[in-house]
Amino acid sequence: MRVAMYYNNSDVRLEELPKPSAGPGELVMKVISSGICGSDVMEWYRIKKAPIVLGHEVTGEIVEVGEGVERFKLGDRVVVTHHVPCNTCHYCLAGHHTLCDTLHSTTFDPGGFAEYLRIPAINVDRGTFLLPPEVSYDVGSFVEPLGCAVRGQRVANVSPGQSVLVLGSGMSGLLHIMLAKAYGAGRIMATDITDFRKEAAAKFGADHVIDARDDVAARVREINGRGADVVIVATAAPPAIGQALAAVDRGGTVLLYALHNPDVSFDLNPREFMLKGVTLVSSYAAAPVDLELALELLRSRRVQVEELITHRLPLEKTQEGFQLVVKAQDSLKVIVDPTM
Repeated sequence: MRVAMYYNNSDVRLEELPKPSAGPGELVMKVISSGICGSDVMEWYRIKKAPIVLGHEVTGEIVEVGEGVERFKLGDRVVVTHHVPCNTCHYCLAGHHTLCDTLHSTTFDPGGFAEYLRIPAINVDRGTFLLPPEVSYDVGSFVEPLGCAVRGQRVANVSPGQSVLVLGSGMSGLLHIMLAKAYGAGRIMATDITDFRKEAAAKFGADHVIDARDDVAARVREINGRGADVVIVATAAPPAIGQALAAVDRGGTVLLYALHNPDVSFDLNPREFMLKGVTLVSSYAAAPVDLELALELLRSRRVQVEELITHRLPLEKTQEGFQLVVKAQDSLKVIVDPTM
């Protein structure tokens, strides 16, 4: 079968691998829609595992069912996630599923940028979901990234009527804007430096859009009359953390959401932080419950993602898709369809 093999962001090659087969408890899925995630192009993170077939925002059709699988059958339309928890360790039992060692070690074979992939038994059990008839394969590929946002906003306790500031209007930031709107947030503000993404932020729900090169905290106070109740750091740009701490209101919450380069650090004035009463939280990945809620939000169209898709490419143009995401100029969600 054909796969898009990642070597680096500028070198993604069309290669051949054996088509996987399903063992006991496993499934084989024909990949139909596979989104390119911002984390896929974090070269400092990905290149150490290269060559590798990436792609984890995946939907498709079941074409082989392993012995013992009862919940799925041939022809089922599914969305599958690569990271799943054990559900039995200290962290899972405490509700911190995304801190589970198992979650950080699970994946599927080989990855979403391939014609077929094997879904291991543990992923079949707790990471594979039937797509409702009204959810397309492309929309279903948003279950994983939206599920991550769902978990982040749950950790940050985003509530109706709150003012929310989203720093960075890339794909993650836009999903946070749309989700906050669906949750009934009051005033939603967003930042970015590119006109394309600032326009997208306004289109998809931000009431006010601020250029990230401005004095963001001052603009937030001017717009909101005070700081923001919740600030979501959805960009890995180092200045954003300082902007978040300056722009959050007294008693507010800052959510660290974007994955930063390990060399990035930030200064924190303990006295100012304490007197301001700020809660600093972080969130990574999604648990099965977050994915189920994300799927329902998509099914009910409380979050409508179709217009976020700016490019659909065949497998042989995966390299082009990676460059679109890296340059972040006129693309939002880029989807690879190996059936094209």
